Amino acid sequence: MKTAEHLRLEEARQKEKLWKKWGPYLTERQWGTVREDYSDNGDAWNFFTHDHARSRAYRWGEDGLGGICDEKQHLCLALALWNGKDPILKERLFGLTNSEGNHGEDVKEYYFYLDSTPTHSYMKYLYKYPQAAFPYGDLVETNRRRSREEMEYELLDTGVFHQDRYFDVFMEYAKDGPDDILVKITAINRGPEQAELHLLPTLWFRNDWASWIAGPAEKPILKQTQGPAGTSAIVAQHATLGTFHLYCDGEVPLLFAENETNNARLFPQYPNPAPYVKDGINDYVVQGRKEAVNPAHQGTKASAHYRQMVGPGQSMTVRLRLTSQGPGEQGKGKKGAVAPFGPAFAETFAARLKEADEFYRAVTPPSVSPDAANVMRQALAGMLWSKQYYYFDGDRWLEEHHSNPLHAGYHISRNSEWFHMINEDIISMPDKWEYPWYAAWDLAFHTLPLSIVDPDFAKQQMHLMLHGLYLHPNGQIPAYEWNFSDVNPPVHAFATLFLHRTEQALRGETDVEFLRMAFNKLLLNFTWWVNRKDRLGKNVFEGGFLGLDNIGIFDRSAPLPTGGHLEQADGTAWMALFSQNMCELAVELAAHDPTYGDMVTKFIEHFLYIAGGMNRPGPEGMWDEEDGFYYDLLRLPDGSAQRLKVRSMVGLLPLCATTVVESWQRDIVPQVVTALQARRGQMPELFKAMHPMGPEHWGVNQRGLIALLNPERLRKILSKMLDENEFLGPYGLRALSKFHERNPYIFHVGGQEYRVDYLPAESNTGMFGGNSNWRGPVWMPVNVMIIRALLNFYAYYGDNFKIECPTGSGKMMNLFEVSKELADRLTRTFLRNEQDRRPVYGGTETFQSDPHWRDLILFYEYFHGDNGAGLGASHQTGWTGCVAKIIQLYGLLDAKKALEGGKKAVFKKGDA
Repeated sequence: MKTAEHLRLEEARQKEKLWKKWGPYLTERQWGTVREDYSDNGDAWNFFTHDHARSRAYRWGEDGLGGICDEKQHLCLALALWNGKDPILKERLFGLTNSEGNHGEDVKEYYFYLDSTPTHSYMKYLYKYPQAAFPYGDLVETNRRRSREEMEYELLDTGVFHQDRYFDVFMEYAKDGPDDILVKITAINRGPEQAELHLLPTLWFRNDWASWIAGPAEKPILKQTQGPAGTSAIVAQHATLGTFHLYCDGEVPLLFAENETNNARLFPQYPNPAPYVKDGINDYVVQGRKEAVNPAHQGTKASAHYRQMVGPGQSMTVRLRLTSQGPGEQGKGKKGAVAPFGPAFAETFAARLKEADEFYRAVTPPSVSPDAANVMRQALAGMLWSKQYYYFDGDRWLEEHHSNPLHAGYHISRNSEWFHMINEDIISMPDKWEYPWYAAWDLAFHTLPLSIVDPDFAKQQMHLMLHGLYLHPNGQIPAYEWNFSDVNPPVHAFATLFLHRTEQALRGETDVEFLRMAFNKLLLNFTWWVNRKDRLGKNVFEGGFLGLDNIGIFDRSAPLPTGGHLEQADGTAWMALFSQNMCELAVELAAHDPTYGDMVTKFIEHFLYIAGGMNRPGPEGMWDEEDGFYYDLLRLPDGSAQRLKVRSMVGLLPLCATTVVESWQRDIVPQVVTALQARRGQMPELFKAMHPMGPEHWGVNQRGLIALLNPERLRKILSKMLDENEFLGPYGLRALSKFHERNPYIFHVGGQEYRVDYLPAESNTGMFGGNSNWRGPVWMPVNVMIIRALLNFYAYYGDNFKIECPTGSGKMMNLFEVSKELADRLTRTFLRNEQDRRPVYGGTETFQSDPHWRDLILFYEYFHGDNGAGLGASHQTGWTGCVAKIIQLYGLLDAKKALEGGKKAVFKKGDA
């Protein structure tokens, strides 16, 4: 069914109307980022702090509360609040820096992405604002005193929400046109007494005109202007963006300052660049300093100052309209400028909300329960709210740091080798507060749920990572801004293939140009891996931490205390999957250009060599026959090898290098089958340890299977994976086996002990900042990859392969049933259980029972390995948003459809 939102998506796709020009593209935290760090020691957290943020102009982006901006972030609109007691305006979210938190950086606020359509024609956001003074100092000092073994001290723990003395502040947006945005702010007093609230919707320009930056732009201006009767109005004039008007309902005071640094407060050795600076509105409202704002009512930052006493259970509402239509414009299609808050205002909001409901009904399978549908919708809303304008010009940034290797006076610093980069795009972020920068492998997983609602945007994200302004000329994909040269798992071919099949199912067409571009760039990346991470040419790979932070006995990205190097089971497994994905992409292209047939052969052979290297028998191989598991191999300086027997996700990932081959794929490249048979005759040893291949081993519907694991090893690994005393937790697969709870892995070298214990919650070490933990919790992305593998195995075996699940239960399941069992456990994390509680919220009673909290879903970074409680970053809808794809997939797919449809069964329209 084509809904109104689907039609807007099509208009945006065809560039008929720029429906995505405005969106929630502000970050939640710009302070403390690498881009804003100009220190000599690279201490980003302490160079630009939260305390600085209200007074100091940013260089590379803007943050705000529930805000929006245009796609180049010229003009921003967000909310500021004051309860009459806080020491500062609430203009941005507060949280602890990496050194302040007992488990690293952590936001200490409650905010929720409630709804959004993919064109942002309707959006809704909730912020819970305490009526007492915000406990900034208490949060910092108490968390700083706590050890890594203790729980984090949260905002609810401070008592600031006692007796519900807070405001629920809802921000809603509705578009009447691509450049006509209606805004409604509703603040509800949940407390027992009346309380004062100042609402300050704030409009400002990103500062790209400062004299000290490389290539300053022309300075824009905001001015108070005459609006329609009963309104206050601001006109915004920008050389590139053009002219926009902000209409504010009612005759409300307008306060003006400049988005310029208050040097007098922060850097007294320098004069202020303007008499009215960034924190001028804060000083006017909080300190009563009338001289802090411009009496001429102009500047580059402006707020409308609404103030009201709100009774218990009562609300105050503010209406705004940001539009390109001037107050004098009349005629067809411009009624909003004449009467911006007439009856049409409410009608537009009602229409956009109705259309949002219709859109989500269309993409949510009817078999999904109302609670699961709510989880799915909030997950997708979080994905869409987590889009951010990301700006990094490597040449200029390095020049401003005197670290550009192309320029005089060069000295080596962070990211010096990435001077080619110019990133200035809307990108899906992992978490716009904790991780307000793209992370390469996270982004690949983001595209899975995004493809449900906006496959074009999802595809664009993959295009960006492979674009010459991101991808290094040597073929490396940038990891993240802390170190673009770090290595993330090579999952982008998998995501590209997934998006290709999604588009085929939705539109019945193949974007050959996109496939060709992606394949060619991925070929560069594959070559980089082969040349840089296969140290000895043995087809076994390194890669460092590979996104799994503290999973190893040692820091896998640092020099080993033993000397030598690691041959990594996960790095090698990822490369085996990369080979399979590239093989499949080449088959798709060969259907349109037969010259790609040779590439199919090339990547099958790469897989064979990797399988041979990984499955090498004896002590030189990663497979341990006695344990029935894969381990990293420590290769010592004398050439000897030792398996590091940590039972972790590292040893499960070889399962993921599994791809079913349909008969129609073989028909496209029949010469490859012949070449493969010839290779078997030449090198039979390559085929011994991996899954059997060839016509005599075809499975259901004449499907073949390319897999690292033969049937015997598959059973051994699955028996451990599905053991509830090892990997299978109540809410998904743990990243480390519970076996290590009583049997820690201990390694001694150089008089020092290294150990890995099962830690189902937070990390007890500072490795990789200490703000994540892969030694026991459940992580969504690797669970998703294992579900994919199980579905591939099932498409090949059908009911011919069954396994006990859980291990020791006596219950036999085929691999589709196993995949669904795993999917159900993952989704149960967020759903109300028999006790009417959501495991994600653990023992936090407010979230479990309060009617104003209990249906607000947070999508954490990872989850307690035993009870499912959310941990780490609290708004990482990023890859945790994959739960939406899981809910949708198993709402549409059953075992019969999976077996009949095979590869294509997973990629059917969500409106069935």
